[in-house]
Amino acid sequence: MVCLARVLLGSVQLCLLLPLLLRLLLPLASCVPVKCSGPKRCSDRPPVVLIPGDLGNQLEAKLDKPSVVHYICYKKTDEYFTLWLNLELLVPVAIDCWIDNMRLIYNSTTHLTEGPPGVDVRVPGFGKTFGLEYLDPSKRSVGMYFFTIVQAMVEWGYTRDEDVRGAPYDWRKAPNENKEYFLNLQNMIEDMAKTYGGPVVLIAHSMGNMYTLYFLNQQPQAWKDKYIKAFVSLGPPWAGVAKTLRVMASGDNNRIPVISPLKIRSQQRTAVSTAWLFPYAHTWPSDMVLVSTPSANYTVKDYQHFFKDIGYEDGWSMREDTEPLVSALEAPGVAVHCLYGTGIPTAQAYTYTTFPDAEPSTVVNGEGDGTVNMLSAVQCKRWKTQQKQPVRLLELPGNEHVAMLQNFTTVSYIKSVLFSP
Repeated sequence: MVCLARVLLGSVQLCLLLPLLLRLLLPLASCVPVKCSGPKRCSDRPPVVLIPGDLGNQLEAKLDKPSVVHYICYKKTDEYFTLWLNLELLVPVAIDCWIDNMRLIYNSTTHLTEGPPGVDVRVPGFGKTFGLEYLDPSKRSVGMYFFTIVQAMVEWGYTRDEDVRGAPYDWRKAPNENKEYFLNLQNMIEDMAKTYGGPVVLIAHSMGNMYTLYFLNQQPQAWKDKYIKAFVSLGPPWAGVAKTLRVMASGDNNRIPVISPLKIRSQQRTAVSTAWLFPYAHTWPSDMVLVSTPSANYTVKDYQHFFKDIGYEDGWSMREDTEPLVSALEAPGVAVHCLYGTGIPTAQAYTYTTFPDAEPSTVVNGEGDGTVNMLSAVQCKRWKTQQKQPVRLLELPGNEHVAMLQNFTTVSYIKSVLFSP
């Protein structure tokens, strides 16, 4: 489960301030002007849409369940309540209720998922920033996510929910199950471009980059030329991340001692987005062992065998459903700014003595930002020869996956993109 430890524990690593070198960082973006719908709303700076990653925006639920897993669990609620991030639910016993409400049920006939009977989950605040600035509505520091970037933009003259907006979604699912979301996103981008007199800058983090790439790949080039100025990609997992195999196999409590990995595994496995983010064969070496056990080794070629051996064959169906969505890594056809952290030990392989119902005995670390392997993050470089629009990469040494949203270099780079000609 991408980023959970950093979101819950609020760990922010100090990073070295890189030289800004703004002249070198100014993006080149060509776009067709959009006529402003109202002269008082026009601006010389582009409107911005923020697209969060896995676990990166609030979710709410309303209950009318036929049964519950524990007597302390609510069976029926009159109003929607915060399901994510609600720290009060992530404690012993109460977490059983949370797991049952958060889990998805996969239908192997329709290849779609749905919640348990009587659980209605919704995404609050589409078009607004509150649901991704802080994951915890109480705005406790442990849930701070896009706040630093949004607040900086406000200081530059932007206005929340007007020329900077959020595009939250149900991150448990992959794009094939969020079609209405993309229609809403398209309409919002077009409306913002017309209102503010210019094309939009998309800023995405983590899995939100995969969502953004999928969205852009569905649009004709004329639409992108007219409505998109640039795509700022933060911590992108273009080729998937090795950590997902551990999540599926034995669960991952991200070092939160009160949560049992095996207990939370029952919910983590049902998130289709986890299977979607398995490492991709277009980048990961076919002979690289990702999981080693006493009876078998698993590479990118062995996922069907892997899911069978962990006793969760629905996972293989989920992978088959979602792998083609962006596996071609088709160039987005817009100016791209790809920022990625390095220098943080990042899991790239696991060894199990007991498999899969125990934690790995050994974790092999490689290069990355603590969540996304560098091998995956730098795959945007291939677009330099595949599209005419510029593609720029910026390495952020010492920047952890979520902490990169809060550091000076990232914020300064975003400013250079927004205020370039």
